[in-house]
Amino acid sequence: MTFTIQNVLIATNEDYATLDVQVVDGKIAAIASNLDVIGTAVDGSNKLLLPGFINAHTHSSEMWQRGIMSIFPLELWLAELYDFAPLDLEKVYLSALGTAVETLLSGGSSVVDHLVLTPGQELETIATAVRAYREVGIRAFIAPLIQDESLTAGIPSGGLVQNNEPYFRSTAATLEIIESAVKQFHHPEAGISILVAPTGIQLCSDALFTGCIELSDRYDLCRHSHLLETKAQEKLAQEKYGCTAVEHLQRIGYLSDRTSLAHCVWLTDADIKILAQTQSTVVHNPLSNLRLGSGIAPILKYLQSGVNVTFGCDGASSNDSQDLLEAIKIGSILHNTTDSDYQNWITPRKSVEMASLGGAKGLNIADKIGSLTVGKQADLVMYDLTNLSLLPRTDPIGLLVLGRPTNVVHSAWVNGKQIVTKNQINTIDVDNLRQELMNRSQWETKRKSQTVAQIETHYRQVMDL
Repeated sequence: MTFTIQNVLIATNEDYATLDVQVVDGKIAAIASNLDVIGTAVDGSNKLLLPGFINAHTHSSEMWQRGIMSIFPLELWLAELYDFAPLDLEKVYLSALGTAVETLLSGGSSVVDHLVLTPGQELETIATAVRAYREVGIRAFIAPLIQDESLTAGIPSGGLVQNNEPYFRSTAATLEIIESAVKQFHHPEAGISILVAPTGIQLCSDALFTGCIELSDRYDLCRHSHLLETKAQEKLAQEKYGCTAVEHLQRIGYLSDRTSLAHCVWLTDADIKILAQTQSTVVHNPLSNLRLGSGIAPILKYLQSGVNVTFGCDGASSNDSQDLLEAIKIGSILHNTTDSDYQNWITPRKSVEMASLGGAKGLNIADKIGSLTVGKQADLVMYDLTNLSLLPRTDPIGLLVLGRPTNVVHSAWVNGKQIVTKNQINTIDVDNLRQELMNRSQWETKRKSQTVAQIETHYRQVMDL
């Protein structure tokens, strides 16, 4: 946990400098040229050092269904997903390992896992993910995904009478599970944090949201949720509340400087002002928004309004990958099509700041990680600038963000502990993980979801399709 990186390239305000970085007891102790070597010497020649990125929204267990999900919008896609969701704790474990590994090897040192819970084994599901993340050594923010309304409640009624099945678990029982998880697993100093994380306004009652607010305040927890991912959710909010979802969440007190909100595709200008006022964070998930046809979030408007924005991969069956560099690239250049004034576009340096410091702000730990700053914890990623996909030499951050970098993470440290060396994970046997994922799956083609068959006609009707 004590080492000195020598002669590594670091971004300065306008340029780069070749410097040394001392890390002592897991924290950045000094950044300067010609520092004395303390602890292990690490050769940083021809390498770029950046703060670790944060994969600020994903669902690890979705890994088991990547590549096979039908080409559906979210509401139908979810129905199919849950018809075929894995219930096996060993699969929960393996997909959390896989999510951590893919995040680390694409520049991430932290992951926010909006973890789908196995019914009847909720605490065991959380414990299993905790075990996986501890073994790999990534910094993990586990946000158990909770709801208290059944799937069909998430589709607008369109004025028709809807008889939604009651949810199988009460609101009070759900909140008890989250409180138990906090007491058992919330150890931020050890790299594992629990978040309160109602899935979103579409499947959650106000009682669940306010219960989460109370837990968040009592235990000093961050808050997470999906927000207005689809046009259907925008319609549903008007049906449920007679106002926008953002106005309603502000009214009940869910928005704050420790609240991160995934997607935020369908917001009004007034909504954007509310997010800025409450200092809430938007997690941009461009790949799943494209994959599910949800729309393009107005990210440039958010940035111009002073809203903090960061990036997420989203789950690996709505993105079909956990490549954080890919999400950052698409999530940056996509918006060049939404505003003709190129002076508003996201530069590579801005996107790197959004992915690191922006993610840390959303988790209320910008004082601890997110930048190369003396005194912060050493969550660091070092990229190999001799890699073919980062050559020839031009602007290193431009190459990293705008290119198609492959296998470029040379080293990664979390809290000063080296997790990746020469593009290899040190902490677990990745070959064994690959074999387990292979053994527990099979080649599949199209499947038929019974739930989709039941709800598709109504969905098409209310969405005027």
